[in-house]
Amino acid sequence: MRIEIKVPNVGESITEVEIGEWFKRQGDSVSKNENLLLLETDKASMEIQAPESGTLVEVLKKNGESASIGEVIGRLETRPNGPARAPVNATEETFPQPATEPGDAESGPDKPAYKSENISPGPTVAPAEDRKPSIARDPLPEQTPHEQEAAGTIGERPPPTQARVVEPSADQEEPIGDVANGAETVAPSREGSSAPDRREEIVPMSLLRRRIAERLMAAQQNAALLTTFNEIDMSAVIDLRKSQGEPFKEKHGIKLGFMSFFVKAAVAALQTVREVNAEINGDNIVYHNYCDIGVAVGGGKGLVVPVLRNAERMSFAAIERAIDDFSSRARANQLIPDELRSGTFTITNGGVYGSLLSTPIVNPPQSAILGLHAIQDRPVARKGQLAVQPMMYVALTYDHRLIDGREAVLFLKQIKSLIEEPARMLLEF
Repeated sequence: MRIEIKVPNVGESITEVEIGEWFKRQGDSVSKNENLLLLETDKASMEIQAPESGTLVEVLKKNGESASIGEVIGRLETRPNGPARAPVNATEETFPQPATEPGDAESGPDKPAYKSENISPGPTVAPAEDRKPSIARDPLPEQTPHEQEAAGTIGERPPPTQARVVEPSADQEEPIGDVANGAETVAPSREGSSAPDRREEIVPMSLLRRRIAERLMAAQQNAALLTTFNEIDMSAVIDLRKSQGEPFKEKHGIKLGFMSFFVKAAVAALQTVREVNAEINGDNIVYHNYCDIGVAVGGGKGLVVPVLRNAERMSFAAIERAIDDFSSRARANQLIPDELRSGTFTITNGGVYGSLLSTPIVNPPQSAILGLHAIQDRPVARKGQLAVQPMMYVALTYDHRLIDGREAVLFLKQIKSLIEEPARMLLEF
């Protein structure tokens, strides 16, 4: 029975996908729930599994081609009992395999491996020491009478073609001729080539990457973007993680990271400075009374931003578990588009890659994005004394049409205050 492989409904408002990669070729056997192909949308990538065991008999859409939701992109021929066996040609005969065990009485240097008298043994292969490469010694293929007549050599065999190898002259750069045609060839240079590798590779942009490019350009062109900075002393959070990290992991089964602290701090700051959690819709301003915070993570096909829904209701452990789940599924291309849409605010952490400072770009229609960076020991003044503290630069890029500088600075100052005194987040003030 043949089963049609169709493009599934992959999310709201998505009408077209792109074939990212077929993991199986036409004619390959597949098992039930084995990955067949990778689909790419403008928001995420996802793997499609085989509904049943069988053979992939048709591939209707190739890598890089577009397909609509519900469109048939391939067909699977199912099999009831395990992998399908390749058909055997009716003219083919199955012969016993030669004995290969050492000391076998029926096989040896003087006896053929095949026991049947009706089967002649194949050609004997000379030992390695006797198989010296020599064009003059190797026999030429037999010519048909027609070929001999055309060559004027009926009744006689032409002498073997001798290939002559010549050393390259000083002004000769490329090999000439072809040994197979009896022409001259140039021996390879004894010195390796010093020419640089200047090859180029041209590949089409994926649908996800094109969508990212479009949205970033739209953000630059349609918003009045401005970035303000601050720095945070991470000593208190680092000490808290050291003292409570193991008990936290034993109780919740997840490591206590930095991101949960910044998500909780952002929730508190968004509820105080409401403009940062708002968006412009035509001539109106939409204020969100909930915090759907997107957390940028690196995926197999690029940066994706899954959303923590109602982050204001999440505990530290719930935030850490959700981020860990997002990260693992992003690497495996298993996020679904609904997990990537409709955030109200975004946090991106370039510090995990070593970034010291950056100006992140807002993800429309959101109005702001918080950028975190690498933690570095730097000298700072503390109560009139010079001290070396683990410091992090933070950046808030915002749409100046909606958020004034005052609100942006107040937002970052509250983030700074809460991270430097994390007990305030636990006491919810």
